[in-house]
Amino acid sequence: MVVSSSTASSVPLTHQLLALAGFVGIVAAVAAFGSLTSAGAISGWYESTSKPMWNPPNEVFGPVWTVLYLTMAVAAWLVWRRPDSAERTRALRAYVVQLALNALWSPAFFGLGALVGSAGVWFALGVIVALDFAILAAIIRFSEVSRVAAWMLIPYWFWALFATTLNAAIAVLAR
Repeated sequence: MVVSSSTASSVPLTHQLLALAGFVGIVAAVAAFGSLTSAGAISGWYESTSKPMWNPPNEVFGPVWTVLYLTMAVAAWLVWRRPDSAERTRALRAYVVQLALNALWSPAFFGLGALVGSAGVWFALGVIVALDFAILAAIIRFSEVSRVAAWMLIPYWFWALFATTLNAAIAVLAR
């Protein structure tokens, strides 16, 4: 997806828009994968499991994640548009790592939770804690390239931290 140029202004607008569409497409694929791996469990074991009192209604998650995924895609695109550098490469690698962990969490939590119960939820807790640190690393790396892009990841990090508290509480309550 990287165009070999020194600045975004030398990349034709059509290529920039295609790159943005690519970043949106990648997060849409991660979101779709998460939805597919969690759909059956939400109306199954997750519905009947004990949850903390601060657990929002299921209807909240879709709109929040939609906004966060779009913001993540735009932030990554803003970093991609910056001049090619070691910092930009490190930032985009950190982004890919956190995105992979993000994609792993839903099947870990919902899939393993359905298959093996609390052990799966505890495993998912490990995944989401790693995700929390990976998002922070991406924010730090993004800040070396684009402060705006770094700031755009902050709501995502806060939501992931909130999701971590939910995952931890469900794991404790499931014991």
